Amino acid sequence: MPFIRAYLRASTEEQDATRARADLEAFAAERGLEVAAWYTENESGAKLDRPELFRLINDARPGDVLLVEQVDRLSRLTQADWEALKAHLAAKRIRVVALDLPTSWDAARASTDDTTQALLDAVNRMLLDVLAVVARKDYEDRRRRQAQGIAKATAERRFKGKQPDLERYSRIATLLDMGMSWADVIATTGASRSTVARVVAARRAETAPSVG
Repeated sequence: MPFIRAYLRASTEEQDATRARADLEAFAAERGLEVAAWYTENESGAKLDRPELFRLINDARPGDVLLVEQVDRLSRLTQADWEALKAHLAAKRIRVVALDLPTSWDAARASTDDTTQALLDAVNRMLLDVLAVVARKDYEDRRRRQAQGIAKATAERRFKGKQPDLERYSRIATLLDMGMSWADVIATTGASRSTVARVVAARRAETAPSVG
């Protein structure tokens, strides 16, 4: 049976990266399998440099399974970074199984039919590419809406100075999503603490549930 390594990820420290653990355990149990190793981290999926993900890859042996809840837990990467990650996975012959990609589920079982396995691998590579592109688009769309929401909130406060720097605001939001502290965000972007506070307030206002 394949050695299953489960990967759990959330974007920020405030989010629970272990939320999907029970679902992954249930998936394995239904197939008479057991997750042999867990790798958990709070890092942005848009970031290639993720210590626990690469620890998993370094620990893996040929034929091991990388189990994730959804493809976007593995990647919200740019195309270039996604190709780099795929190259690392291919070099170790790691099979990706995602709960939101049913065609990948058979990879969690050992197969003696090389032709069938090769066909499944080819299909899964194609579908992984599609889902990775969708995940990246969703990430970029959310960043754009976030920047627009910040600009709108700033305008509604009768901001009379220079127009808001949407690119900077978006970068601040992205760094915060990656779990960076306010102090590090300020040092990295050169923004004032009040600017970071405005970004945080605008994001909260944008995501607050509507009433009525």
